Amino acid sequence: MMNTDTVSDSGMKGRVEDALQTIRPYLEADGGDVRLLEVDSDMVVHLELLGACGTCPMSSMTLKAGVEEAIKRAVPEITAVKAMNVEPNNAAGL
Repeated sequence: MMNTDTVSDSGMKGRVEDALQTIRPYLEADGGDVRLLEVDSDMVVHLELLGACGTCPMSSMTLKAGVEEAIKRAVPEITAVKAMNVEPNNAAGL
């Protein structure tokens, strides 16, 4: 269940947005994008994958290998990254 408390620190959200900006060109090159929904009080980033990223069978892999890595590198306080529209292990029939 998602924690409904959100981090009110706009600086934290700004840092996450900055990290997303570094990977957006790669997502956009494949017809996709990502939107930050919230950072909850457990320091979990909640995202929505958009465009081709929302329907791609490799989206969970993209989320873990690209998006989560970029965010955690830029904002080490983040504990997890979750996409609200991606089922875990939906990549390539896993």
